[in-house]
Amino acid sequence: MNVILVPGSRTGKGQNATLTARHLLVIGLIGLIGLPALVGFLTYRISGLMDRHSGGNAAVLAAQDRALAIQRAEVENVKRQAQTHLNALARRMGQLQAEVLRLNALGQRLTRMAGIDAREFDFSAEPAMGGPERAGNGAATVDAVAALDRLGTEIERKRERLAALEGLLLDRKLSAQVTPAGWPTQGGWVSSGFGLRADPFTGQQSMHEGVDIASRLGSQILAMGDGVVSHSSEKVGYGLLVEVTHESGLVTRYGHTSASLVKVGDRVARGQPIALVGTSGRSTGPHLHFEVVRNGASVNPSRYLQQGASLSHVKVQR
Repeated sequence: MNVILVPGSRTGKGQNATLTARHLLVIGLIGLIGLPALVGFLTYRISGLMDRHSGGNAAVLAAQDRALAIQRAEVENVKRQAQTHLNALARRMGQLQAEVLRLNALGQRLTRMAGIDAREFDFSAEPAMGGPERAGNGAATVDAVAALDRLGTEIERKRERLAALEGLLLDRKLSAQVTPAGWPTQGGWVSSGFGLRADPFTGQQSMHEGVDIASRLGSQILAMGDGVVSHSSEKVGYGLLVEVTHESGLVTRYGHTSASLVKVGDRVARGQPIALVGTSGRSTGPHLHFEVVRNGASVNPSRYLQQGASLSHVKVQR
């Protein structure tokens, strides 16, 4: 195989080189072995360069992943804290609503006990409020938890005041119930008052320690107040006598009855029938001898009598 080498200058002469089969074989072997080696070396170098470059990026990505994980944990922690606060606020709001409902119920009871017009104190209605609108400071913030605590404290103070008022009204009502008052018979009229009088049997001046109320024979005699029956039998001068001892310390006596409807030890309520009008004992006709005893001495019962008042209407609802 002849190879002609032509120089670049125009004056130069070409050289003729002859390549033998051996030369061609050597060149072929060099191409088959050297070229793949060169390609492999270049590939290795390029791979190394790429690995170093990608390794730096991986470190940056790992750092970013760690930062994102920390931020996600912080966000979850904030969410849990916010949910805890919301749950606490919801529980506190429920407690305050329950307190308001109890206060409304207590206020309604007090309104009934005090005899106040319910239209003046309607605890089921929203409180009336109003006023001109004023621009507020938009930057101002309200601590909801502190506001709820203040509201709860104020509600508790109001509850204590209402409870004290309820206790006072209840004490007064109970005191009124155990203090004799009203009219002990169904109808009737005062036929003989308290004090000195001419004895109906002897005509002599004598002390009458009660009030006689003429009434229809067999009509009901009503307890003048809450108490306990301390006597229910015959007694000299009184005939068949029913005696009631009240918690106020007073004792009421109902004499000349025709029948007793209670026995000793029975608790009776104001307005409860305890006997029937009769004429037993030292009596000139059907009537009730009503007597009030205080500290062992009879007192004028007129102050406890309200003629025409029906005790059945003022009886305590139990």
